[in-house]
Amino acid sequence: MNLVTGATGILGSHVLLELLLNEEPVVACKRLTSDIKQVEKLFSYYIADSKELFSKIKWVDVDVRDIFSIEEALEGITNVYHCAGFVSFNKRDKQKLTDINEKGTANVVNACLNKKINALCHVSSIGAINNSDYALPLNEGIFWKTSGKESDYAISKYNGEREVWRGMEEGLNVVIVNPGFILSPGFWKQSSSRLIDACYKGNKFYTDGTTGYIAARDVAKIMLMLVKKNNFRNRYILVENNYNFKHIFKCIHTGLKKPVPVIKVSKPLMQIAGFISSFVSFFTNRGPRINEALINSAFNQQTYSNKKIKETLNFDFNPVDQAIRQICKHYLFEKLQGRSSS
Repeated sequence: MNLVTGATGILGSHVLLELLLNEEPVVACKRLTSDIKQVEKLFSYYIADSKELFSKIKWVDVDVRDIFSIEEALEGITNVYHCAGFVSFNKRDKQKLTDINEKGTANVVNACLNKKINALCHVSSIGAINNSDYALPLNEGIFWKTSGKESDYAISKYNGEREVWRGMEEGLNVVIVNPGFILSPGFWKQSSSRLIDACYKGNKFYTDGTTGYIAARDVAKIMLMLVKKNNFRNRYILVENNYNFKHIFKCIHTGLKKPVPVIKVSKPLMQIAGFISSFVSFFTNRGPRINEALINSAFNQQTYSNKKIKETLNFDFNPVDQAIRQICKHYLFEKLQGRSSS
C-alpha cells in the first residue's frame, strides 16, 4: 500500500495518477480545507475514465506538522511518497516554510522509522542544490554552500533533505528527487501553474535568467520507477533541460496566442521595482510582489545536470516545449468554458 502526502498539490496529484494507472492501491493525504475536485480535474487531462480512477483513492486528513496524524495514516503502508511542501518567496512566510518543509519532513521521517516503512521517496527541489562558485551544471554531488542570496524556501528544502539523510542513517530506505520548475496543467492559481495564468493576462518583459524545467508527469513516473528499482541512498536532479526565461515566455505566449515579450529587464531596474513593491506593501500589509529572492531567481544563470537520472533509468523525457503547448491548450479551452480561475 502506498501513501502520498501533499496529494492535492500539482506533483502529489500526478503521483496518485501514476500509482493508480499502475493498479497500485493508494492512500492520499489532504488537509481539512483541501479541494480534492482539482485532483479529479487533473486526472481528466490525461485519461478518459478519470472519475472511475479517482473513486479508487482513499483520502485521509493529515497535517505534516502533527506526527500523530502521520503515524495514524501510515497503518498498513509500505511506501511513502512525500510530496507535501510549501512554496513561497515572501519573507513573512519564513516560519511556515520551516514548519512544513523542514519540521514537517522530520515528522514524516520519524513516523516512517517508527512504523518501519519499506521506502520513502522525498520530493526536494533544485533550490536545495546550491553552490554559486560552481561554474559547470550543478550535479547531485555538489555540496551546499551558503552565499547569503539563498531564499528561505531553498534553505527550508535543504534542511528538509538533511532530515531525510538523517533518516537514512537510522535505517530508512530513502530516495530524494530534486525537480526543476515543474510544468503542469490545472491548478492555475497555485505554485508554478500561476505562470501560465500570469502570461495570459499580459506580459511584455523578460530577464536573462536560466533554470531547469520538467513536466510534472515525468517527475511522478520517475519517482515510481526509482522506488520500484530500489534506488535508495541516492538523490536525483530531475530536469528535461535548462532554458532561459525568454525562451520559456516565448513558448507560453505563443501557446496562449499572446504577443511574445520583447522588453529585456535589467537587474538594477528590477531592484528599483522591488523597492517600490516593498514600500507599497508596508501600507497594504501584503507581501511585496517583487522581493530579493525573486530578483535573484530572475537573473540566476546556474544550470543543472540530468546525467545521473538518464544513466540510471534511461528515461525518455517529455520535451518542455511540447509540454507547454499542451498545457496552454488546456488553459485556453477552460478559459473559453469560464473555468480557468480554479
